[in-house]
Amino acid sequence: MFIRVTHLRAKRIRKDKLFKYFCIPFLVLFCVCACFCVVSYRILIMTMRMTNHKSLLVLLLILASWITFTVFRNSTELWTALKLPISLPHWNFFMKSCPEAPLNPVVSPRKTELRIKKIMEKLDQLIPNRPFTHVTSTTSAKQSRATILNPQDTYCRGDQLDVLLEVKDHLGRRKQYGGDFLRARMSSPALKAGASGKVTDFNNGTYLVSFTLFWAGKVSLSLLLIHPSEGVSALWRARKQGYDRVIFTGQFANGTSQVNSDCALFLNSSTELCEYLDTRDQEAFYCVKPQHVPCAALTHMRSKNKNVSYLSKQERSLFERSNVGVEIMEKFDAITVSNCNKKTAPVPKKCKFGMTSTVPSGHVWKDTWNPVSCSLAPIEMKECLKGKFVYLLGDSTIRQWMEYFKSSINTLKSVDLHETGKFQHQFGVDLDKNIKIQWQKHGYPLVGSLNFSVKEIEYLARVIDRIGGEKNTIIVISLGQHFRPFPIDVFIQRALNIHDAVQRLLLRSPDTMVIIKAENIREMHNDAERFSDFHGYIQYLAIKDIFQDLNVGIIDAWDITIAYGTNDVHPPQSVVKNQINIMLNFIC
Repeated sequence: MFIRVTHLRAKRIRKDKLFKYFCIPFLVLFCVCACFCVVSYRILIMTMRMTNHKSLLVLLLILASWITFTVFRNSTELWTALKLPISLPHWNFFMKSCPEAPLNPVVSPRKTELRIKKIMEKLDQLIPNRPFTHVTSTTSAKQSRATILNPQDTYCRGDQLDVLLEVKDHLGRRKQYGGDFLRARMSSPALKAGASGKVTDFNNGTYLVSFTLFWAGKVSLSLLLIHPSEGVSALWRARKQGYDRVIFTGQFANGTSQVNSDCALFLNSSTELCEYLDTRDQEAFYCVKPQHVPCAALTHMRSKNKNVSYLSKQERSLFERSNVGVEIMEKFDAITVSNCNKKTAPVPKKCKFGMTSTVPSGHVWKDTWNPVSCSLAPIEMKECLKGKFVYLLGDSTIRQWMEYFKSSINTLKSVDLHETGKFQHQFGVDLDKNIKIQWQKHGYPLVGSLNFSVKEIEYLARVIDRIGGEKNTIIVISLGQHFRPFPIDVFIQRALNIHDAVQRLLLRSPDTMVIIKAENIREMHNDAERFSDFHGYIQYLAIKDIFQDLNVGIIDAWDITIAYGTNDVHPPQSVVKNQINIMLNFIC
């Protein structure tokens, strides 16, 4: 990370910068080439007896234009070579005096922008704009009607049960469009069993909700209206509008005392700023520079929610506690499912990388996760991890894995890395089995009200680039929860950078095991504008799209935590245990 002080506002690219860094160099280069051609022309006509002087001059000027165009077509490489500042719509970064040699050519800024734009366009198509004039015209769970298709007294295990949902507004009028954020789940608490249902939106006010009856017994069906389509549209619009729903306070060391200053992903300020820049991946974090304190003296960070909203008063009413996660199938009795003397289905193949994802991806039975498309064997953890180095990279939901390993492997000893605070790095070693496990937080943004150290903070793409990798190297990545309060392009940019780092790693060490753990669902009534599961679901879709071209394992924690019905960003140990068991089956 490169630190510099700037008086410029951390805003998107301006026309004056475009003129300064593109137009002027273009004109200068063209004039130099033209002068060279004129001199060459005069030398040629002096040394050679050519009759068609005008044709020669035209040809030389065309050559000058071609040289100028060719150079500026690859302007990023030119500027890198000349160590000139590059300005981009999202990030301003400056080349170091001794830039690091990349393992392969860095993706051009323009290409990165196009990748982000393409993903954004896909997401925009899923979330059409749904303005409303009054709350009564929005979707109502109580007025909507769910009907079981082909109802039976007793169902058979393995059958599919379909429910037709017709959504209506608060006045009982049939809705003519879809887009509601629904969550379908079936469960048998006595059996510690659960699974998600598949929701198909026909975009005309009707939905088909399909449940696969995985087990026999009494089964309860649930269909929650998390947010109406109008609320979804409002959240999506609001998320694009600002970076200041969560604000950061940086702590700078000043001799024996500390100085606090405002920090953010973007600061619209005319005051002197510290820019903490990743020069290659175009990621930046900013702090207002304290007087007489260097930018490098930043040591700690904390955050708090700012009293700001990009929702109207009417829109905010959609996210009041009584309007979030309302049950549509409240009056439905539990159904009875029997084995029906069906033959036991053949055991599917063992879970491995690259297997087809399904919806639902599995079910919980007797508190154990059972995937649909593959089977999980019980794995002896200590033997499986023998001789392996496991990197756990990301947020506190993957730090739970580290805590589980430490509590489950009694010979795994923690190494004191002389750090303190909530997000301190953790490292454990088992010398007898040669097991090494490390947890490391991801880079900004990290949301937390308690001070945490940023002395060694870095982006995960840089961490992955330092890993040599081989068949006994395991990397598990999880990020998303801390990105929910910020515009989605911040998350997409980060995921793309990590994708590219993983791609480089697999090129040099194809035997390395890389696993992506999707987000967990979280508390349903916890500040929807900042932390709604709708934001998490959109990120879940984006990260699956981004990593689909790489040979990585996916742990569908989103579907797993729905099946368990946890509604907790930090689910119980039984859920963490089952997530880890998927990883063990991937690698052993």
